[in-house]
Amino acid sequence: MRVLHLVPALFGPAGIVGGAERYALELARHMAERVPTRLVTFGDGPRETRIGKLDVRVIANAWYVRGQRTNPVSPAILTEILKADVVHCHQQHVLMSSVAAAACRVMGKRVFATELGGGGWDISAYMSTDRWFAGHLHISEYSRTVYGHAQNPEAHVILGGVDTARFCPDAATPRGKTALFVGRVLPHKGLADLIAALPDDLSLDIVGPAPDRAFADTLKTRASGKRISWHHGIDDDQLVDAYRRALCVVLPSVYRVNGGPETKTPELLGQTLLEAMACETPVICTDVASLPELVEDGVTGFVVPPGDHHALGGRLTWFANHPQEAAAMGAAGRRRMLERFQWADVVRRCLDAYKCVN
Repeated sequence: MRVLHLVPALFGPAGIVGGAERYALELARHMAERVPTRLVTFGDGPRETRIGKLDVRVIANAWYVRGQRTNPVSPAILTEILKADVVHCHQQHVLMSSVAAAACRVMGKRVFATELGGGGWDISAYMSTDRWFAGHLHISEYSRTVYGHAQNPEAHVILGGVDTARFCPDAATPRGKTALFVGRVLPHKGLADLIAALPDDLSLDIVGPAPDRAFADTLKTRASGKRISWHHGIDDDQLVDAYRRALCVVLPSVYRVNGGPETKTPELLGQTLLEAMACETPVICTDVASLPELVEDGVTGFVVPPGDHHALGGRLTWFANHPQEAAAMGAAGRRRMLERFQWADVVRRCLDAYKCVN
């Protein structure tokens, strides 16, 4: 079985540093350990590379639909589809995926889609393309429900994965008193609430890119006087070290920012929570979207109402005052990752779904 993954952008400094892009790359990389796998994506310069057993091609000179950088398409994907048995599109509602699905139907190929929270102008805005795909592989039960596939027998939940060999605890690394946020600095991530809720005697590290510079500058103004450090460019080794040292990892996402826009699907998975728990770091998340599927309240961390500064601040203080209980939660989180969220399990679920379609 030759599998082709189609992704609008590659994860990393040359592409996009985001959970969706990391998910697609890691899934393809681990799938390559089982079956011949190729990942095709788009960028400013053409290149062919190999990551482990995964073949990666970056297509240049793509047409970006209506100038949307997350919505590229190129005739070159047709030659790639010809060489594959199964095509797995990451982001259904972009023109690339609709073209691929139509081509696969003509060629008799099996084609699947995974929603990762992005999109752009596409024919699916005017008509449903759900039946163009042999199956829909969702990363959470929330994703399957919110995209209207809860009753669809061809919609499967494959969950997310984490590299538990890379993201792992280290007894020699001391646990500190600094809370940690990892992710893109965007309004729906709830950082304004986290800054407001941070107790005066605790510190916070904010790690991740800031695609909206004006918004990031506004947050930094609000954070003035608080013990908050900003890190916009660290590699995976530094990220793992940050997880290991953190008091806890916080993902306080919201559907709507006070006085701001609404985000209907703020978190289809919450990859940073998986990475933190794999490092035996307890977590705090909000009761938003898929996040309660990942965090068992009171066992691996805490789930708090979105926008509730008092509840969020109280849980941060609790972790600081209860190090032994926090360590037990961290260990429970690691066990949960090993049981349900390893990439080998996600790959197996995908391959099972690919094979069940005639």
